[in-house]
Formats: sequence, structure tokens, C-alpha cells
Amino acid sequence: MKKLVAIGIALVCMISLFPEYPVYGTDTGQNVGQSTSEKGKEVEIPSDSGQNTDALNIESPSALLMELNSGQVLYEKDADTARRPASVTKIMTMLLAFEAMDAGTLSLTDTITVSEHAAGMGGSQVYLEPGETQTMEDMLKCMIVSSANDAAVAIGEAIAGSEEGFVAKMNERATELGMQHTHFENACGLEAAGHLMSARDIAILSRELLTKHPEVMDYTTIWMDTIIHRTKRGESEFGLANTNKFLKKYEGANGLKTGYTSAAGFSMSATATRNGMTMIAVVMGSKTKDIRYSDAAKLLDYGFANCRIYTDDKVLDGQNRIPIVGGVENEVTVKAKNDFHYVLIGNADSAAITKEMVIVKGEAPIQKGEVVARMEYSQDGTVIGGVDLIAAASMEPQKYHHTLHKLFLRYINVYDTYERN
Repeated sequence: MKKLVAIGIALVCMISLFPEYPVYGTDTGQNVGQSTSEKGKEVEIPSDSGQNTDALNIESPSALLMELNSGQVLYEKDADTARRPASVTKIMTMLLAFEAMDAGTLSLTDTITVSEHAAGMGGSQVYLEPGETQTMEDMLKCMIVSSANDAAVAIGEAIAGSEEGFVAKMNERATELGMQHTHFENACGLEAAGHLMSARDIAILSRELLTKHPEVMDYTTIWMDTIIHRTKRGESEFGLANTNKFLKKYEGANGLKTGYTSAAGFSMSATATRNGMTMIAVVMGSKTKDIRYSDAAKLLDYGFANCRIYTDDKVLDGQNRIPIVGGVENEVTVKAKNDFHYVLIGNADSAAITKEMVIVKGEAPIQKGEVVARMEYSQDGTVIGGVDLIAAASMEPQKYHHTLHKLFLRYINVYDTYERN
């Protein structure tokens, strides 16, 4: 026993002589790649789907159909041409408004004071006056239901201090979302040189708003409402009527935003939900209001008639640990960031979908919540999407004192076994 104690003391002394350098491992030999989030991925419609999308006869110059959960593009026509969006612009103003409320910088009950600049907006408006006050919630109703330009600018000023500052935030957010054919010049969509969006960008923006802030539909589905104007002259009631008449024209319609100017034509991001599936149909530059609604209906009809949602809510299937090199432990527990959703078109068979785990980061240190792997899904050999797998806990890199401690414990176990035998 004295010999064992002496060896232990010697090991402790050795530990004190070593600096705290990490022990680096070797290549795991596994497939390591950069994980990316799915932002709406175009897929080729299978030749055996039995459907000809050309037969949809979309008249509008630009159009795109996207399924909400997966972000999968099901139809597109000239979807990357930048066009005047008119009041569809306000989808970005909505997104930034809900994000500001999430961040705690604004709330639905906060009071917004109307500036002369906001009150001076032309076009669609609710005739707010300089110095008038409205709650954030009533401002949202004015902007979303009645497409009020004055309310949109007042919200932007409340968020950023000025419309110019708010427009900078709009463009910054567009870049973050990968909206490559978008540039904003104002908060409401009034005609301005260089104020442009593409159909694909509108779909990406619509999806971000609906997936992160589904409560927006509490406002987009309002058919009629009222606000109270509060000015120096007293109070008066003002009626709001939804500019999106598609709500009454299409079964399941629940949003999202229409737009029109003489230069832009008629545009909209139309959303509808049936049987638990939500579609986003974007049309831009329609010659008439009827063409706009007709094209949106054709797109949505196609989506609901020919698509089924494949959902995997057991992404890991028990494979909740992956190997880690150079860590204090040999494995780290992971969890799926979300379920996997995919749109099956026509006669496509879900049995043809397979999945495989791909290691993104296989070496310590690991931070809790960091993406360390990805479950990739394939259909007939083609990757169709994936789900990020994140670390359930942090893991420190292994250092020399950890190694010596393990050696010491191993020695004790061996010695104990030898003594017993």
C-alpha cells in the first residue's frame, strides 16, 4: 500500500509541472462540412408527378409558390426579377415590429405619437394627424388591415427613431435573410427609385414572418374593425376594412398582404391553410386585381391538390450521441433543433426518403447549443434537406491533467485487480 501512495504522490507532482495546454486529437475520418439553415430550397418537380405546371397559365409576370414549413418551392415564374412591390413592402415592417416586441423595446400597449413626416404620407392611409397618439396594437391594425402608409411610417419611427434609420434596418434584415433582389427606400411601399423586391424574396420574407410570428394572422384575418382618432379636436371613430379581399374569395385564406400602385401593378403574398398545410403564393405585376386573385388561387389550388407533407418528428431515432475527439469525454449528447418537413409532390413515395447523420464538428471544445452534426435527408439519392443537431451540453478540451488523472484511475483499477488476484 505504501508503494501505491508513493506512486500517487509522484503523479500529482507531475501534474503540477505541466502547463494547461489542450490535447488535440487527430482527424476523425468522418464527413465534416459546414451546416447551413434551410431558407427555401427550390426542388425539381418529379417527372412522374402527373402534373404539368405550365398548364397553370399564370398571367402575372412573376410568381412563386412555397410550402411554409419546409420552405420548399413548388412553382416559380421569373421569380428573381426585381419589381416594384408597392404595399407588399409592409411585410418587412410587420416583421421588424414583431421582432421589436420580442426584444422588449416595444409592446402592444405602448403609445406611439404621430410625427408630421408620418402624417404626411400619401396613398393608402387612415388620416393620422401630427401629435395624435395611438397604441402599437392599433397602429398594427391600421397598417396590416387597411394598409395605411402613415401608420407604417409611424411604427418605423417608433422602432428606429426616424424612417431613414428604419429603412437601414429593413435592408440589413433583408441581407440577413438572403433576399438577394431586394432594396428598400421607405417603410410603406410608396413609389421610389430603387425600391424593389423579387417574388422569391417576398416568399422568403413571408415565411420568416409566419414561422417566427404566427400571431400576425390575428391581424391579417381581421375583416373589419375600428380605431379611435385622438386629436386636439377630441375623439372620433374611424372604420378599418381589410384591403385583402382574397380572404373572402378563397377557402382557407388567412393573409398576408396586397399591394398596388399604377407603376407596380397588382401584387400580393397570398397565404392559405388547409388540412394542416400552409402555402405561400406570391404574384407580382398583375395587370388587374382579378388577375392577381386568379393567379394566386391557381397556385394555391395546385399546391393543395398535388402536395402532401412528410414529417419526421423522431429525427435522431435514438442516435443521440456522437464521438468527439480531444474532449474530456469521448461522446457528446445531441438533440434535433427541429422536426423535418418535406413536401411530397404527386405520386412521390415517402418510403424513398432516407436519412444519414453527418458530423459538422467532431473535436472539442464544444459549446452547449452549438451545431455539431446534421441529419441529412435524401430522396432517390438526392439530398432534399436536413436538420441541425446541437450539443445538449458543453464539453471542455482534454488537457494533460485530465489525461494523467485518467491514467492514475486506470492504474488504480489495474493494481486493485492485481491485488485481488
